[in-house]
Amino acid sequence: MILKASERGGGKQLALHLLNQRDNEHVEVHDIRGFIAGDLIGAMKEAYAVSKGTRCQKHLFSVSLNPPATEKVGIDVFEKAIEKIELKNGLTGHPRVIVFHEKEGRRHAHAVWSRIDVETMTAKNLSHYKNKLRDIAKETYLENDWALPAGFIDSKAHDPRNYSLAEYQQAKRMGQDARDLKAMMQECWTASDSASAFKHALSERGITLAKGDRRGHVAVTHEGEVLAISRYTGKKAKEVRSKLGEPENLPSVEEAKIAAAGAMNGALARHIVEAKQQRRMALAPLEDHRQHMTNYHQAERARLDAGQKIRWEQEARLRSERLNKGLRGLWDRFSGYHAETERRNIAEAQTALSRDRDQHQELITAQLTERRRLQVEIKTVRDQQAELLRNLRSDQQAYRTKPPEKQPDRVAPRIEPQFRQVAKVNERKEPSKLTKTFERQVQPEPASPPLQDRLQRLRENRTPVSRHQDREREP
Repeated sequence: MILKASERGGGKQLALHLLNQRDNEHVEVHDIRGFIAGDLIGAMKEAYAVSKGTRCQKHLFSVSLNPPATEKVGIDVFEKAIEKIELKNGLTGHPRVIVFHEKEGRRHAHAVWSRIDVETMTAKNLSHYKNKLRDIAKETYLENDWALPAGFIDSKAHDPRNYSLAEYQQAKRMGQDARDLKAMMQECWTASDSASAFKHALSERGITLAKGDRRGHVAVTHEGEVLAISRYTGKKAKEVRSKLGEPENLPSVEEAKIAAAGAMNGALARHIVEAKQQRRMALAPLEDHRQHMTNYHQAERARLDAGQKIRWEQEARLRSERLNKGLRGLWDRFSGYHAETERRNIAEAQTALSRDRDQHQELITAQLTERRRLQVEIKTVRDQQAELLRNLRSDQQAYRTKPPEKQPDRVAPRIEPQFRQVAKVNERKEPSKLTKTFERQVQPEPASPPLQDRLQRLRENRTPVSRHQDREREP
């Protein structure tokens, strides 16, 4: 599974994000360990309160675990990976929470540790944790016989379209998928061998290459969004400048936004609005089906949890009744029957716990399979509407006005009015007096040969003299 981690603060905001049921179809708080509080928000507040005894600002270590979308992954696989993360980073015994999320037929987990050691009141130093997580992720793929991603086979072959939260939110504002946006930018970069070709490739897609305030080369969409070229192409800023040159000759972001707004034709704008409306209408029944399926799945899990809770209480009561009390219980302790009964009860409790977890996992697996079939239909509609929007936005290029001609970088030397006709005079075989005068004005006259010979002789015959001799030679 893919592991992504960060050291961070803001425990309350993180807890609200983990409990967000608006963007996640199912949220399950799986484990809270080492905290006095029994809820997630209380645990994060408690971790923050403990960190105030230190000078650590990023007192939390948050890890997301994303298995392959098409694999059946049990809870034990997640827990085993989390234990490895905890062991390799020296977080054994630190307070921890585990939360499961389900969205679009995919299930992933979040594990959050407190970095503060309450005995020493110091924050655990997490050195090279990204390399450690990469090794654990690769090991998990191999243990479960999952197909390795290209990034694990060749470190240079990683997915260049991996995007951060800021990129996701930016693409969400634009109504596009962040992976599609990065893929488009990658295609333009790969298909272009020069700055002009890259600029032309972007312009065909309704995007203007501009000069950013701090990020060098940027791309400005007709919606007014500013995209950093280095981030969306996966290239370093040095590589971008090597291929595109310096951005000083490009229009500024404000100029590009004004030009893009002027180029947007009203009819195309209405067509794009209509296409988005058609997309919403096409997705509406599927979204209703998804919401109905989510509610039904949640009710099924609630019924299973309630039934398991009742059965667990009944079985626990039966196990408790096996232990005699009073004088008979005292006799059972002397005879060893009490210890034997306790061992039997513990074994049965572990078996019952494993049974309940297996039933819970079977239900989740069946629901994920059903949800993935619906996601295929949703993705088909989304792809069709996205293709329509891409075609509309590419058609707007035909309605763009011709940009003003670019001024030359270097200003030519000023020529006096009496020398404007030099080109016609130069067509003669012998230069005229006007041409010679022009050449003397524009070009500096070379030194005379006698002076050059004299300087050369002085350099060759020069001998070092003392400061005293220099004073004697002075008049």
